[in-house]
Amino acid sequence: MDQPLNDDVTARPRPWLSSYAEGVPTDIDEVTETLIDMLDGAVARFGRRVALEFFGAETTYDDLGLQVQRAAEGLRLLGVTSADRVAIVLPNCPQHVVAFYAVLRLGAIVVEHNPLYTARELRHQFEDHGATVAIVWNKVADLVAEMPDDARPTRIVTVDVTRALPFATRFALRLPVAKARASRAALTARPKAKGLVEWEHVVGGKKLSTRMPRPTLDDTALLQYTSGTTGAPKGAILTHRNLRANAAQGRAWVPGLHEGEEIFYGVLPLFHAYGMTLCLTFAMSIGARLVLFPKFDLDLVLAAAKKSPPTFLPAVPPIYDALARATGRKGVDLTTIRFAISGAMSLPVQTVTRWEEVTGGLLVEGYGMTETSPVALGNPIGPSRRPGTVGVPFPSTDIRVVDPEHPETDVEQGEPGELLIRGPQVFQGYWKRPDETHAVLLEGGWLRTGDIVTVSPDGFVTVVDRIKELIITGGFNVSPSEVEEALLGHPDVEAAAVVGLPRSAGGEEVAAAVVMRAGAEFDPGALRDYCRKHLTAYKVPKRVVRVQELPRSLIGKVLRRTVRDELTAAGAEAAAPQSKEG
Repeated sequence: MDQPLNDDVTARPRPWLSSYAEGVPTDIDEVTETLIDMLDGAVARFGRRVALEFFGAETTYDDLGLQVQRAAEGLRLLGVTSADRVAIVLPNCPQHVVAFYAVLRLGAIVVEHNPLYTARELRHQFEDHGATVAIVWNKVADLVAEMPDDARPTRIVTVDVTRALPFATRFALRLPVAKARASRAALTARPKAKGLVEWEHVVGGKKLSTRMPRPTLDDTALLQYTSGTTGAPKGAILTHRNLRANAAQGRAWVPGLHEGEEIFYGVLPLFHAYGMTLCLTFAMSIGARLVLFPKFDLDLVLAAAKKSPPTFLPAVPPIYDALARATGRKGVDLTTIRFAISGAMSLPVQTVTRWEEVTGGLLVEGYGMTETSPVALGNPIGPSRRPGTVGVPFPSTDIRVVDPEHPETDVEQGEPGELLIRGPQVFQGYWKRPDETHAVLLEGGWLRTGDIVTVSPDGFVTVVDRIKELIITGGFNVSPSEVEEALLGHPDVEAAAVVGLPRSAGGEEVAAAVVMRAGAEFDPGALRDYCRKHLTAYKVPKRVVRVQELPRSLIGKVLRRTVRDELTAAGAEAAAPQSKEG
């Protein structure tokens, strides 16, 4: 069946609507407020309620609004103006939330970065977006300061996250004992670079004048770097309208939430699209208390649960598994968590079963990508959910399943095909990459996802394969080309192919097949150590296998899918029980 790409969304059948949970609308209201308007509204409605909690230290919505206004003025004095890019390189902490909204208040553009990236990884992104100001964790300030001139921002603001801790905790970190020194070293450092600006200087002055122009709905709010459907990382352009719409869709999807009363746990990194939307925008939009963790630490989360029991937990499957197993051992009650939404990697059915047994709440899987702000589909929050699928389209979202070779042509009902998505959360394109934008954004606003899916007659979507060769590990996208480039930098590696191999717990692990130089010793551990010097930890191959040659096409292109199949088969053969003869 050949459907025109510019057809009206209301003219297409939407069989999934009958599976929506009670109270979920078919469409969200038209977006009329920016993210700054949204925050201002939350401050007005929930001013005295706690907005942020960090190791027990609390920030009310009134305080958050004031800090955002002061930080915006401080950034303005540093020269930040409308449409400037401002890089944020921070773990989860209150300063991250303030910086995010302060940049947006000026009409500037946030560019999020993983603070654990290597100098090489950060340099690529800084060269691409050209931020003039960067707000960075003091542990990585020297990495940013040492960038070459074509990448280094003009002003670097350093953040000591321990300044947001309660006084007693800060005091304990200064004790002359090994444990305190280790904890302090994990959270803070003293940069050596000169000319840095401390965050306290930025937020220590006056409030931004209310006469300052405010951003509009169609202004770019965020450049979120992603490997997209192919290739090296590139910046996805997301507007205030995109991000506000996705927060509204998330709110509509969970009608059982109570505004001003929910407690969200920020265990997902805020620099990731998933954590950014579920915690930075969705949580703030309903006046939730957001409990922040610099990283997922099982003991920290369980300790926090005793003081501020969570009610809503967005996470990835390994976190749900770890928490569910710990409840019995640690005697911690997690039955306050009524809703849990899993994303970024496949959710095993056994994880759902284990979680719902120990919490009594619901755990459902969703689907999205950075290019959809990021959530586009979800399992209904109710009895119609279907574990093993990624659910149905969100309100105001439409899908198609097409022939990947001819994306203008729909496949027959139930047949596998490439998933296309259309909705208010779909991004505007890739930063400075018109050709790659044109390849994924089709006429009529349809986004090519690169995922092969099947759709049931009532609209539930199951992901069955991937056109793109990205590897999804721990909820993060890994570009095979980037890892291959790192391996090829080793003098003994002649060729490399990197693929993702499925893990029984869900998601994938990074694996590499390498061809070694003649006479060179093959040492997998040494190759992995070499990669650690150039790649952040989750990109380093878990397995490195030596091969005599790599499978290639007639034009010489490495056939990664064949490599993946061969490594999968080799792993299965090695794991099979051996028969005994004689």
